[in-house]
Amino acid sequence: MKVLVSDPLAREGIEELLNHGFEVDVITGLSESELCNIIGEYDALIVRSGTKVTKKVIEHATNLKIVGRAGVGVDNIDVRAATERGIIVANAPEGNTVSAAEHTIAMMMALARNIPQAHASLKRGEWNRSKFIGTELRGKTVGIIGLGRIGAEVARRCSCLETEVIAYDPYVSEERARSLGATLVSLDELIARADIITVHTPLTKDTKDLIDTDEFDRMKKGVRIINCARGGIVNEEALYNAIKEGKIAGAALDVFVSEPPTGSPLLELENVVVTPHLGASTEEAQINVAITIARQVIDALEGKPVRNAINMPYIKPEVLSEVRPYIELAEKLGKFTAQLISGYDTLEVVLAGDIPNKADDVLTIASIKGVLEPVVGSGVNYVNAEYLAKERRLKVIKSTKEEGDIFSDEITIRLFSSSEQRYVTGSIVGGVPKITRIDSYSMDVVPRGYMVVVWHIDKPNIIGPCCVVLGEEGINIAGMQVGRIERGGESIMVLSTDSEVPDDLLRKIEGIDGVLSAKLVII
Repeated sequence: MKVLVSDPLAREGIEELLNHGFEVDVITGLSESELCNIIGEYDALIVRSGTKVTKKVIEHATNLKIVGRAGVGVDNIDVRAATERGIIVANAPEGNTVSAAEHTIAMMMALARNIPQAHASLKRGEWNRSKFIGTELRGKTVGIIGLGRIGAEVARRCSCLETEVIAYDPYVSEERARSLGATLVSLDELIARADIITVHTPLTKDTKDLIDTDEFDRMKKGVRIINCARGGIVNEEALYNAIKEGKIAGAALDVFVSEPPTGSPLLELENVVVTPHLGASTEEAQINVAITIARQVIDALEGKPVRNAINMPYIKPEVLSEVRPYIELAEKLGKFTAQLISGYDTLEVVLAGDIPNKADDVLTIASIKGVLEPVVGSGVNYVNAEYLAKERRLKVIKSTKEEGDIFSDEITIRLFSSSEQRYVTGSIVGGVPKITRIDSYSMDVVPRGYMVVVWHIDKPNIIGPCCVVLGEEGINIAGMQVGRIERGGESIMVLSTDSEVPDDLLRKIEGIDGVLSAKLVII
């Protein structure tokens, strides 16, 4: 079989392919038309960020089984077109874990000891030791926001530096945190206690501006901020103001909202250490991603599972056509349920009827993917979902029933935490994925777009005020469903909106007499 490498790749990855008997051609700098002319003879394509694997390229790839991305992002690959053609798309998200963690520690030390500033001063011919007195890390409290792969490695390293490690991650168990040498705390407690705060989360609607003016106001004076994750998690304007006011001793930034951060006022501050997104830029990381993607290409061509597939591999075509709507349903139900509860540690997937049980493993994985996606983002896929669930100590239970409670074929997602549980049931109704039950409430909701889920007491003057709160802010309500069990008891309302509902409006809704809680769900 033949493999085309169309972007520069570490030699170790190429040797891995050659050692398994594959023919490898390294041809870089190809235009789209040039790639189209030759791609038909190859079984696998390995790219970095330079090659654009467009729909046109996919259409010419008559023999292609897999596109391997030696790195994380797949924006340069038309994943939908590849999926439609049955071509696996895989990436290498773990190859840079240690490099990113080590860069975080390097930035932490550089910030604590004023190393870049002292270096620049000495280069200018100055000898000013007293100006650059730093602080020890030993004995300091390091607050880590996000205990995923990179955050976990940072925690391990901070423990070795004799720091006290506290962490906030609502999706990680206390057992998992303890195994890393960290103590789980609330975000509020972390912000108030930490001497050093470092963020390691994906950039999502929940983490955008996670550290903003209010958070800076609640921090102790002299705290240091590190962001080697994604630009936008720390609000840059608020950070600038907090440093200028003397509340923040300094910051170390490897990522920015706009890259390069041309014109950013943060670059003018002497106590801000910056690097140009170097978290993954080590020789070892480049070798790791090359070897990782090479091994995945080998697995795909040898018919083995591909651990980091972005799209869904290995389901028979005759089964896929029948089960495909239920795969979409399972993923949406998982994503919906996960946004109703925090701190969950157990997931139960209940499959009822004939069709769901034809692909129970795939539907379970789709459910896990949906549950983890609000937390992990695009890093979770159909192959690594189970692995990530185990890594996060999420217990997964699969059970089956002969038929559903409302429809013959149903899927139910149950999530359990130490203090609460939520479950959501759905089915395919008229060819459309629908939610048919939330907890004990019968519903008829299409899970898509923006939805506000409101738990309230069944009494007059609840629905109207909720709608008024949204209407006054120009948020259009596209649909509404209300469910109750008994008159005057607890009820539930789902409002589908045309735009996202900000947190302050959710708090306004919760302030309405009779409203118990309100949550935004985005599908």
